[in-house]
Amino acid sequence: MVAELTAAFEAYEKALVGNDIAGLNAMFWDNPRTVRFGTSDAERLYGHDAIAKFRISRGPIDQTRSLRNLRVTTYGRDFGTANVEFIPAGSDRVGRQTQTWLRTDMGWKIVSAHVSFGR
Repeated sequence: MVAELTAAFEAYEKALVGNDIAGLNAMFWDNPRTVRFGTSDAERLYGHDAIAKFRISRGPIDQTRSLRNLRVTTYGRDFGTANVEFIPAGSDRVGRQTQTWLRTDMGWKIVSAHVSFGR
């Protein structure tokens, strides 16, 4: 299960860096209970529709970054987390990303995500 979830995380990362907005939106559980909290007040997103609208309205941005300390953990067959630190290209700021994943009939989907930067 860890290998499957790691592959899903890697697909998310590829879509993120590649600005594949439709692909990113497809990776989130299409449910009003899905949440994503980001680095600004505009990124308190409740529900898949709000998450998709945010990504579409923001449009493509440079998401080039390096990752470190990736930890993917599964709890049974259908639930898991991915935690990683990231450093945006050209920066020394360290960000943190947490994703909670659920296996659905449509494959692994993110049900909760949180992105933040250290001070």
